[in-house]
Amino acid sequence: MQQQDLERGDQGRWMRLSVAVLFIVCIIFAVGVGFDSSYMLIIAAMIGGYMAINIGANDVANNVGPAVGSGALKLSGAIVIAGLFESAGALIAGGEVVGTIKSGIINPALIADSDTFVWLMMAAMLSGAIWLNLATAFGAPVSTTHSIVGGVLGAGIAAGGLGIADWPKMGAIVASWVISPVLGGFIAAGFLYLIKRTITYKKDRLAAARRVVPLLVALMVWMFSAYLMLKGFKKIWKVDIFTALGVGLLVGLTVFIVVRPLVARATKSMNNDKVAINRLFTLPLIFAAALLSFAHGANDVANAVGPLAAINDALLHGGIATKAAIPLWVMIIGATGIVVGLALYGPKLIRTVGSEITELDQMRAFCTAMAAAITVIVASQLALPVSSTHIAVGAVFGVGFLREHLKVAYAQAIHEIERHHQGEDQVIVEDFLHEFEDAPLERQQVMLQQLKDNSSQARLTRAERKSLKKIFREQLVKRSALYKIGTAWVVTVPASGLMAALLFFAIRGFMQG
Repeated sequence: MQQQDLERGDQGRWMRLSVAVLFIVCIIFAVGVGFDSSYMLIIAAMIGGYMAINIGANDVANNVGPAVGSGALKLSGAIVIAGLFESAGALIAGGEVVGTIKSGIINPALIADSDTFVWLMMAAMLSGAIWLNLATAFGAPVSTTHSIVGGVLGAGIAAGGLGIADWPKMGAIVASWVISPVLGGFIAAGFLYLIKRTITYKKDRLAAARRVVPLLVALMVWMFSAYLMLKGFKKIWKVDIFTALGVGLLVGLTVFIVVRPLVARATKSMNNDKVAINRLFTLPLIFAAALLSFAHGANDVANAVGPLAAINDALLHGGIATKAAIPLWVMIIGATGIVVGLALYGPKLIRTVGSEITELDQMRAFCTAMAAAITVIVASQLALPVSSTHIAVGAVFGVGFLREHLKVAYAQAIHEIERHHQGEDQVIVEDFLHEFEDAPLERQQVMLQQLKDNSSQARLTRAERKSLKKIFREQLVKRSALYKIGTAWVVTVPASGLMAALLFFAIRGFMQG
């Protein structure tokens, strides 16, 4: 039986590899025969396709992983939705022009000639793709943007020396390693705590849901409308923050009017428990996954095809342009490659983000989606260079750590109750515990305060608190995932940069030899 599983696993790996290779072969045929292109452009197109596959395998998981982990979407449905909306975002709103030097981190004036520029961009693109491939193999979601930034920086230094880099810009990117996940984590945790205080901690959860869920859905629509206008359509329709928020508010209010009676009708036949409340967040989560995928396709497809468009422009016109037009065939390679990578290799990272960091239900996944949209809006207004990958994963960790904190606090409360009732009849203790568990949060706080007022012996020692924290910490947040992902984030730019420098020297030596 085990041998058969291994054989099926090997067959699956070979099948995925064969499809990926077939995609690259199709690129060679289409670019080489269809456009009568030079061999350098054919090689660059192959690398661009390889990069797009790895973006689909690694980066797209952040948009749909929480929805899958919470059970709102099945894996197959998530892949279909993400594939459709990623490609739609790339082709509809991906823009016609891209910056050739990603994030302005190197000075193009210090690049010797167009040949050197082409070699630089090829090395940067290939190193970013290889790093994403390695990160996917190890199950670590990393920033595609940082992978390309590292590649451009490393190849740029190899081509023009240390003076070519914009080090203050790099400092801002390094700062984003901390800013992105912390912002995402705090916002997601804040929304989860809000939901708990206003719905799940109430005695009549259904009545609370009728009041609060329509407001949360309307707020989500407001933020996502603004998010799409600022990020998803920014290359075809530029609006300022106030216009985006104003239009988004109108859309959100309209949705509130529509959703409120629907929620009221749905809750009439529901049980008064968390499982039922969770179901109310399923449809909003599906929409969130779709809209996040659309915005990702509109923005991050440039990470795959931006260097390819730059190489195409340099080979056609000579010289080094700071902006390059993106031909339709280049955008199609990027969009198709992302979908292929998602379908072939995306499930591994989807499971990592959705279920291997902490357990997610629909309410928790909803909070991570809200954090993704709000953090990007806030960061763009403050001109902070944040990573959507870091935000999404940080939001999942934020939700997990809040759950951990609340579980430890609850365990301490139960322990205090048991200590206070030591020596009393077991029936009395159980009655008090049942009353405490069924009470709304405000009543629980009153009950605990009465215990503390009546007994100074009910406080836990430091050793007991540490013991309780250790028990629940291991259950709710997987520390190995935290260390693995954190390490991958820290080494992304230097690892990609070092590979790019070595690849640049190899390409230059081969071309000049």
